[in-house]
Amino acid sequence: MVRLLVGCVAVIAAVVLVQLVVRGLGADSSGEAAALAAGVIAVAVYAGFVRLVERRAVDELAPARAAELIPGFLGGALLFTTVIAILWLTGACDVKWGAGWSVVPGALAAAAGASLVEEILVRGLFFRLVEEVIGTWYALALSAAIFGLLHAFNPNATVFAAIAIALEAGILLAAAFVVTRRLWLAIGLHAAWNFTQGGIFGASVSGHETNGLLESSFSGSDLLTGGDFGPEASIVAVIVCLLAGSWLLALAVRRRRVMPPAWRMSHLSAGSNQR
Repeated sequence: MVRLLVGCVAVIAAVVLVQLVVRGLGADSSGEAAALAAGVIAVAVYAGFVRLVERRAVDELAPARAAELIPGFLGGALLFTTVIAILWLTGACDVKWGAGWSVVPGALAAAAGASLVEEILVRGLFFRLVEEVIGTWYALALSAAIFGLLHAFNPNATVFAAIAIALEAGILLAAAFVVTRRLWLAIGLHAAWNFTQGGIFGASVSGHETNGLLESSFSGSDLLTGGDFGPEASIVAVIVCLLAGSWLLALAVRRRRVMPPAWRMSHLSAGSNQR
């Protein structure tokens, strides 16, 4: 708990400070540069925390495995495109040309920054440290619930929107960490989902309106479309991401990446010593 508190406070304080500095320069009216700078500083502070406090190598951000960003990014883009395709086929979504290519770089920067900060805090610190004590399954459920709760304060959020975020993103992203024991895959998934949602299809991202390469409009029940919160609160997104998350968890079990609770490990260790 002490490590978790120290790590979160250090990362959050650094993120807030760098955003204030960048915005204070007056050249970041959209907040995209501040978001990207926050993501970079979050990674730097986290790496420093792991080396100085935990006194180990930052294996979960090993540069040699950064290529895992690629399948993560492709997977996140594919997942959200699948959601849009299903909604379009059901007549609940219409897609037309939007703001054009000029908004794409900024949208990518914002998505990258947000994914770095959130993955460092929720999966790198909270999930990883809590997992050491209560095991993978309990930590996954708890971190997913907290991730959903954090989004409950977003614009246009509803109870179902928070539950949807917990079930789709909370489980999927934690599963991506468990199966690789690194953050790169989860960061890629998270960034691509947000970027494809807002930067490409111009849909609301967690309640925030966006301008994208394309413009998506939705009609029908909020359960199907996600309402004003955006497609993330759609039952379609929940099902698509739950399927992907379940596949990653099954893969993690097969690779024996799932950790039991600390008390069970102690019991097994004691039994082994007695034998």
